[in-house]
Amino acid sequence: MLTAVQADLYLHHLEIQSDNPLGLAKFYSSVMSMKLNKINNKKIICNGPSRKIIITKGNNKTLSYAGMVCRSEKNLARFKSFLVQNQVQIKEFKSEIYKNGSFSILDPDDNQICFGILSDNEKLLFDGINGPLQHVTFSSFNVEAFQEFYEKKLGFQVTDRVVKTDGTLATCFTTSNHEHHTIACFRSDKKGIDHHSYEAGEWDHIKTWCDHFASHDIQLMWGPGRHGPGNNLFVFIEDADGNWIEISAELETVHGRPIKNWPQTERTLNLWGKAIMRS
Repeated sequence: MLTAVQADLYLHHLEIQSDNPLGLAKFYSSVMSMKLNKINNKKIICNGPSRKIIITKGNNKTLSYAGMVCRSEKNLARFKSFLVQNQVQIKEFKSEIYKNGSFSILDPDDNQICFGILSDNEKLLFDGINGPLQHVTFSSFNVEAFQEFYEKKLGFQVTDRVVKTDGTLATCFTTSNHEHHTIACFRSDKKGIDHHSYEAGEWDHIKTWCDHFASHDIQLMWGPGRHGPGNNLFVFIEDADGNWIEISAELETVHGRPIKNWPQTERTLNLWGKAIMRS
């Protein structure tokens, strides 16, 4: 049996709903430097270098699922055994992106997280600005339940937490590999996706992204700044449906260090200036 961290899982793709799939797909194709592949009127796939967004017909700003990948079939099987031992309900999940044997779970807020091995057809290379899909962050009424589930049931490592003055959790960051976080959660008055992030790697790549956004008349909604937890540089934009997109760089790598607790202040969310406070 292996925990999520031991299995070395990483975020590979997201399926996002939109009442205008083609319009949203055109945004990702141009603004996010991706190739548009229209399957039908209800499903479009956008591919870039190490990033994939699937857009399906549905309610705006709704995540259908987050697709995680394991590099080894043996490790995936051992991770699945870990989930079974922890009495996590597992459902078969079939997708052309995964080989046979992929599966899904629901977290306490009914966010669907899927796990599998990439199919051979998914190993194609795409051109575009550097920025692999790296993490997804949820909004929740109950961050404590999020931490309990991801840490105890799935075996993610908690890296940092943001704690309110009354002792409740405002934010919890968890990882399934060596990166500071692959799935995180903010306390909010809503449930669902808060934002998703692409890791540009270096500060110069953020400059490239920002110049690219400017060429498409896309203004930054937040940043540039530096987060406290994760110590990463960042900028944020909104897509055509109002989903928040982060471009990050120099995210902290973590190798079993103790959990850090941070106060819920603007400076925690942005060491350089103003912050977007969720709760």
